[in-house]
Amino acid sequence: MGVVNVTPDSFSDGGQWYGAAAAIGHGLDLVAAGADIVDVGGESTRPGAQRVSAEEELRRVRPVITELVKAGVVVSVDTMRAQVAEFALEAGVSLVNDVSGGLADPHMPRLVAKAGVPYVVMHWRGHSHDMDKRAVFQDVVVEVRDELAQRIDAVTAEGVDPSTIVLDPGLGFSKLPGWQGPDAHNWELLVSLREVAHIGGRDFPVLVGASRKRHLGTLLAAPDGTPRPFTETDDATVAVTALAAAGGAWCVRVHRVPANADAVRVAAAWRAAAAARAQRRQ
Repeated sequence: MGVVNVTPDSFSDGGQWYGAAAAIGHGLDLVAAGADIVDVGGESTRPGAQRVSAEEELRRVRPVITELVKAGVVVSVDTMRAQVAEFALEAGVSLVNDVSGGLADPHMPRLVAKAGVPYVVMHWRGHSHDMDKRAVFQDVVVEVRDELAQRIDAVTAEGVDPSTIVLDPGLGFSKLPGWQGPDAHNWELLVSLREVAHIGGRDFPVLVGASRKRHLGTLLAAPDGTPRPFTETDDATVAVTALAAAGGAWCVRVHRVPANADAVRVAAAWRAAAAARAQRRQ
């Protein structure tokens, strides 16, 4: 899944694809580079970000989604608003990626249920302006899984088919960016994807969005503690992609596609070889 942020303030590439023409061209480039899905969003969810109006979000994404769908691209819409998702679904998007898991807009689950498209339900505790204050866990894996289970119950009660649900552990969203000790929320989730996704006797597909996130910059910090800049963590993102895919992730959401697509292929070969060897030894 390649990312198209039609925003002036996203954390890693804000403004780079803000105009419709640039965003459309970038989406087409992502597909040419190997992306299976292009995720289009018009509202930044970086830590500290303030919300934009629904009208502004629609203004940003409308032409981009319309033209990419017309070009035959498999498009997902990254939005917390049912109003935006409704337009996108009518335009022909194939997936709704809701970072709030239906919490930000109570109308979203019923809309997605009616459309019958895949629905990414992310672990979320609140909007970006204060989400770091909510990063308090005794056991991050257990609590994220339990809170995702609550969201599954809530959205299925609104008619969402469980078979269409994709789970996202919400790396960086109300998660501390440390890489060791009690602050290593994102890393604990990454090594526990199967545990996070096994809910109610079912193994849900998992979307991992680690690309350029703060926990990578923190891990790769300079000797003086200065985090590595977001755009200089792409190699680390590729490493996480390979590990996550080998660990069973359904999809990875990334800013740079070619090397990450290679990493997914390597992971697929790794898993196939492991399965073949296990079968021979039975």
